[in-house]
Formats: sequence, structure tokens, C-alpha cells
Amino acid sequence: MTMPAGYAARVLDEVDSTNAEAARLSAELTMPTWILARRQTAARGRRGRPWRNPEGNFSATLLMWPSETPDVVAQRSFVAALALHEALVEATGRTAGLSLKWPNDVLLNGGKVAGILLESLGQRNGVQHLAIGVGVNLLHPPPVSEVEPDAVPPVALMSATGVAIDPEAFLDLLAQAYAKVEALFVAEGFAPIRQAWLLRAAKLGEVITARTGRSTATGKFDGVDMAGNLVLITADGRLAIPAADVFF
Repeated sequence: MTMPAGYAARVLDEVDSTNAEAARLSAELTMPTWILARRQTAARGRRGRPWRNPEGNFSATLLMWPSETPDVVAQRSFVAALALHEALVEATGRTAGLSLKWPNDVLLNGGKVAGILLESLGQRNGVQHLAIGVGVNLLHPPPVSEVEPDAVPPVALMSATGVAIDPEAFLDLLAQAYAKVEALFVAEGFAPIRQAWLLRAAKLGEVITARTGRSTATGKFDGVDMAGNLVLITADGRLAIPAADVFF
């Protein structure tokens, strides 16, 4: 593997969770490091949900130590999404069918091919470390029976495009793409990241539903604001939603 300047990588045959491994290594490592696992035994998705990760798929976490405030650090979910989109374009040679679903999924032909999970350990006015977990269905999608009802169905890169790529080769593409988008984010802030994300957004201008643990809102997807919130135009007016699960 070839990492971009300023980044390192570790490859593990097996680990419980790459995000958990990142937390364990956070006091030891000294530079942004990708942790790639060929197998995970206790992978997690958003809200602590179990996540199936068949061997041959991609499971990795980028461990880093950002200096910004937590609200800015959280915008790296958009940085990671753009990098994932670019890596998938590089892997397949196509942009058709690829789109980004708020807050942290990549879609291929309308199905979920990849997801992102950000986890951080807080400290005063900032974060002690940030773990950006990335999962990509390179070979096998998880069973539909394990997907939340009404969620977009899972798809795999191989069956959808005919492209076969191993996790180490995909990490090369993703690490290069992430380093480029991260540099833009650090230099120019969220504005160009937001603009690029919106150009790739799934269902922009269409009616979608956002569900939190307490409420459900349906309306026209009007984009994301400068804080990264989902913006819906509903019967009750304009809503900015900081966290939710989105359904089409």
C-alpha cells in the first residue's frame, strides 16, 4: 500500500472493531493512521447497531487528532463521504449511479454500498481523538433481513458493477482521496465541501422522511446548511435537523 504524505497505515487480519482499535491506539500513534481489518468480529454501525461485514469487504478507520471545535470536527463526515465517492469513481471508472445520502452513506444504483461512522473522545473545547470508520460492500452485501425496515437495500460493488478490488487496493484509493479533500477542508473550511457534497446528493429537491428517536418529519430535501444540518421544507415551515435517519 502507498499512503499519502503525512499518513500511515496498519493492516490487521482480525479485530473486534477498527473504531475500537483506533481508540486503543489513540495514545500511542503520532500521525493520522488508517487501520484496516480483513475481518471484524464486533463491527458497529450508527446508534450502536450491529453491522455485518463479510470477509472480502472493506473495513477501516482513520484515526486522527483534529484541533477544531466538535461542531467543525463533525463536518468530516462530509469530507469522508466525498473521499469515498471519489475512491469508488476511481475503482469503477464511472460516476453514474453513485450518490451521497445524508448523513453518512454512499449509494450505488439506489442501494447502500458504503457507510461512515464518526466517533470521538471529548475533551474541553475539542476532541481528544477522532475515529472515522468506513465500511464498503466490495464483494458481498449484508442480508436484507438485517436491514432496518424501509431503509435503502444494501448492494455490493462487485455484483452492481462487475468490478473486483481487494481491501488493500481500495485503501490506496481512499487514503489518497481523503488526504486531498481533507487538505481542502483545512484550507478553505466547510463551504467548498458542502457545495461538492450537494452536487452528489441523493434525492435533492425530492420529498424524504427524517426520523429521530422522538419525531418524524417529511418534506422536500432542500440541502444541508453551513452547520451540516439536513434542511427540509415541510408543511410547518423550514426545518434544520442535526441528526436523524433518512428514508426515501
